[in-house]
Amino acid sequence: MQALTAEEYARLDQLAEAWRRCHLKDAKTASHFNPRLGVDALCFQPHVLADGSRGLLGALVTPLSLSLVLVLDSPAASTPEPRQRLLTLPSGRYVVVREPLGETDGLWRCELLDDLSDVGSLEEGSRLAQQLMERVMTPAVSDA
Repeated sequence: MQALTAEEYARLDQLAEAWRRCHLKDAKTASHFNPRLGVDALCFQPHVLADGSRGLLGALVTPLSLSLVLVLDSPAASTPEPRQRLLTLPSGRYVVVREPLGETDGLWRCELLDDLSDVGSLEEGSRLAQQLMERVMTPAVSDA
């Protein structure tokens, strides 16, 4: 796995902060809100899409959910972006939906666990994100 640059880590931190700014107030009203969790962008690695665009692929842990997330290096400025994209990973295909985070930034997200209320700590959330990334980056076993 390729190490991220300081700039890439800073961008992921900015996106986590943008999620907090855009969604945390409403998240606190959800019945499954987990106050033991923060918003963390974890286990990211460089990823190249089928169309040649590049980005970072990883997990986003929030007090509500665990999601597979794609952050593009440079969003298409000249053409409107689609609302969703299909990611083909070793474990299968995932539909990621565009989630704007303010006026100029955003990410592509596929929510995989929609209730983390039973996760007991930040460390457990981090382990869950690691397990998620291991599973989505491991080829699916076919029934032969």
